Amino acid sequence: MFWNPRIERMPQKEIEEYQERKLRALIHNVYNHSAFYRRKFKEAGVNPWDFSGRKDLHKLPFTKKQDLRDNYPFGMFAVPISQIVRFHASSGTTGKPTVVGYTANDIECWAESLCRGLVSCGVSRDDVIQISYGYGLFTGGLGFHYAAEKVGATVLPTSAGNTARQIELMKDLKTTVIACTPSYMLYLAEYAYKNGVSLKDETELKLGIFGAEPWSEETRKRIEEKVGIDAYDVYGTSELSGPLFTECTEKCGVHIWADHFLIEIVDPDTGEQLSEGEKGELVVTTLSKEALPLIRWRTGDVTLMENEKCACGRTHPRIMRILGRTDDMIIVRGVNVFPSQIEHVLMQIPEVGEHYMILLDRKDDGLDVMTVQVELSEKAEVDKVSDMLELERKITEKLKSVLNVTAKVEVVNPGTLQRFEGKAKRVIDRRKI
Repeated sequence: MFWNPRIERMPQKEIEEYQERKLRALIHNVYNHSAFYRRKFKEAGVNPWDFSGRKDLHKLPFTKKQDLRDNYPFGMFAVPISQIVRFHASSGTTGKPTVVGYTANDIECWAESLCRGLVSCGVSRDDVIQISYGYGLFTGGLGFHYAAEKVGATVLPTSAGNTARQIELMKDLKTTVIACTPSYMLYLAEYAYKNGVSLKDETELKLGIFGAEPWSEETRKRIEEKVGIDAYDVYGTSELSGPLFTECTEKCGVHIWADHFLIEIVDPDTGEQLSEGEKGELVVTTLSKEALPLIRWRTGDVTLMENEKCACGRTHPRIMRILGRTDDMIIVRGVNVFPSQIEHVLMQIPEVGEHYMILLDRKDDGLDVMTVQVELSEKAEVDKVSDMLELERKITEKLKSVLNVTAKVEVVNPGTLQRFEGKAKRVIDRRKI
């Protein structure tokens, strides 16, 4: 199924020509209407009249999250406030949040992008979609809400939390599609099971769209097995417009709509452009945004890009599953470790459950210690202390083979670790520098 078949199946040459025109127009627009980019371009020696399109993209300066913080709240906007119809803001862990403004056309483009994604997953006007992402300043809830209504689906705006009520409404209103974080989907399934409800047998759920946190292919398999649905990945950032892109039914990468966004993969350390298939940091240039256009926005997300036409017939580039973030990378005894690598290993071991925590400490001698706490699966047949020790040894060896660093493993009883209704917090760094 296609939402906009002409655009989604646009020939590659036509896509590139379209991007060339929009990119040149964008450069002139931000130079004329954004004091921030005019200053950045002058510092980088970029003259819009000499800019010749995609081949000169590498000459443009990067935009980073710190730029939004330094220009809080309106310093990067390219339109007057009178044209802004909505604000969103990231939660932020320190200092001021990052504020994003939207014109009416920005909202329309956001909804259009996600409509394409929803339909590519199989969502139609016959579906009831339960949106269990947070509403408000967070972009997840409203992003899905507008797109789902535009597709014609019936929206159940449950937001995050109140799990018992979520399950009751899911059953009574016959939800067929759920959108939430993957960790919350696992928690929903666990909570339902403990309260005598089988989401697989007692609901109409057929598919779920999960994002807002990194998750592995193994976690996808667990969700699909537990709930009996098809699980799809969704991608977006609050600075770009929240949820924007999804996988299609082929489940072979997230489609990035090239008529609105130009993507690159760069080396996180040097900023050099990488070739197709090479792993690096995703960089996005917004081709259509009016209020807050972003030039070479460094997302901090690590992935790789695929330009080949998808088996579904869509011709736009795809990014593979997010492998981690450049800013949540853990450095343990000089080794770079991503939490997603740890999840990948754990979810392949049938004796362990879905919930885990990573604890980082520093001993008196200055050496780092990484402890991975993981719950035992309720179905695991581990009766003796020796069985538990053997399981911990097996997990330790598997982690070391992937991470190239030793982690202390603690297997704990089911239900021991904290659950999360929003984004899961997996890493607790207690090291003192």
